[in-house]
Amino acid sequence: MAKGGFPRGGMPMGGNMNQMLKQAKKMQEQMMKMQEEMEEKVYEASSGGGAVTVKMNGKRELEEVILKPDVVDPDDIEMLQDLIMVAVNDVLHKVEETSADEMSKLTGGINIPGLF
Repeated sequence: MAKGGFPRGGMPMGGNMNQMLKQAKKMQEQMMKMQEEMEEKVYEASSGGGAVTVKMNGKRELEEVILKPDVVDPDDIEMLQDLIMVAVNDVLHKVEETSADEMSKLTGGINIPGLF
C-alpha cells in the first residue's frame, strides 16, 4: 500500500464509523422522543391584559380561544380581531422558540437544516 492510504480495514476511520452510526441512531431516537413530548405540550398566550387567551399544542394546532365578555364589543370588531391575532402569533412564537431551544440542547447547538 502506498503512503497515505487507508489504514487496516480498508475504510477511513475504521471502527469509528460504527460508533458514529450508533450515535446517530441514538440522536434520532432522542429527537423522536422529544418531538412526541413537544407535541403533547400545551402553550398559552394572551393579549389585551388577559382579555383574549389562546392555547396551542406542540403540533401548532389551536386548541382553545378564551374571550372575556367585556372584550366583545359589536361596535369594535377590529379590536377583537387584533387581540386574537396578537395572542395567536405570541403562542405560535412560544411553540417555535421552545422547539428550537429543545433541538439546540439535543444537537449541542449545531443547526441542522430541516429538523424543526
